[in-house]
Amino acid sequence: MSKILLLEDNEIIAKGLKYSLEQENMEVEVIHKLVDIKWQKDIDAYILDIMLPDGNATDILKDFRVKTSAPILFLTAIDNEDTIVKCFEQGADDYITKPFRTRELISRLNRLLKKKEDVLEHNGIKIEMDSSRIYLEGKELSLTPLEYQIVLMLFSNVGKVITREQILDKIYDISGNFVNDNTLTVYIKRIRKKLGEDKITTLTGIGYRVD
Repeated sequence: MSKILLLEDNEIIAKGLKYSLEQENMEVEVIHKLVDIKWQKDIDAYILDIMLPDGNATDILKDFRVKTSAPILFLTAIDNEDTIVKCFEQGADDYITKPFRTRELISRLNRLLKKKEDVLEHNGIKIEMDSSRIYLEGKELSLTPLEYQIVLMLFSNVGKVITREQILDKIYDISGNFVNDNTLTVYIKRIRKKLGEDKITTLTGIGYRVD
């Protein structure tokens, strides 16, 4: 069940949209003021009205986007190019203008939620699997193809031990060339330098784990 945070000051719109989303088997938390919004780890997507009594939601979007990769869909009564461009520049994933058709909004939201499934995020690291990009605290990292595959393997199995043999088998298949045990040690060292020393735990003689 996807959890949605809805920021909408119009109680009638909020109530109707909450009901419609719940019929789609979604859990919806509603807030009516910009000051009440905060990042929550378990939120799968955000629906944000732009114009609110206590401010403009686009003003907080840039900082907010650094904290979460969850999809953000904007609701706006202002259908002009400048407003729309600003939404996207600040990190919005989609927008829909008022008055809106509920079925269209739900369709767009479902598309964003499906896209989110292709993103891994843990301990400041975000991996976009569809584009093979990795970010550390919002900044894109430059990794070689083999480094990327090692990181993806470890972060796809958070809390599990991945043996050196499992990693060697995996990167052998991708590169088409034999990668020996010493070379793997070098790769892990390079990855730690790029991601941070605290991201990957070594289990001596066994393998590695992302806690």
